[in-house]
Amino acid sequence: MKEYICLNNLDLYETKDCQKLATQAARGRHLRPITQEDNVWQVQLCEDEYQAWLPAKKIIDLQQALLAYKPSVVTRETISKRLETIIAYTLQAMQQPNYYLWGGTVGPNYDCSGLIQAAFAASRIWLPRDSYQQADFTQKITQAELSPGDLIFFGYQKVTHVGLYRGKGSYIHSSGKDLGRNSIGIDQLGEDGDPISRAYYRQIRGFGRVVSSYMAKVS
Repeated sequence: MKEYICLNNLDLYETKDCQKLATQAARGRHLRPITQEDNVWQVQLCEDEYQAWLPAKKIIDLQQALLAYKPSVVTRETISKRLETIIAYTLQAMQQPNYYLWGGTVGPNYDCSGLIQAAFAASRIWLPRDSYQQADFTQKITQAELSPGDLIFFGYQKVTHVGLYRGKGSYIHSSGKDLGRNSIGIDQLGEDGDPISRAYYRQIRGFGRVVSSYMAKVS
């Protein structure tokens, strides 16, 4: 199966009509076509195995890879040493003018899990794309065990949102305008914060620790 490298940042879509953004592929990411039609390709991103649709007119932004993507083994010890940089990435992203973008992963506009994935990927640690996938992938911990760099998961019936714990009872996340701030912001983990912090606190579904980098299958 042919493998390609993105020459530019690309928008990928949920369905073949390419109307609703699903995710974005940053320059340098690898992908493989699953199906190829005249106007659209269904593709799979190699680093996290996420599937989406790419308009055929954007194929000019792909270059065939000379070497196939090879996932790397990253230990928890190595991850721990990079957490300060990962948190700094999110804080720097917050300083740029931004708004919440469903499917956003390359900035300046992110969705919740897109910000988390991008922050870890910048330190060469891959996480799955969506918040519920990140919840399943990480090691479950308790609130009492939280330390900077751990993930906090939110939602009512299921996990639908994720934030990055900064320490001292606060976390950073990209939240939408319906409940959140329509931007990247910092909220408090508890009932003592503002209304937005309290609303999210009441949705907590769990906590996770990143102990490895996602190991995509290599064909």
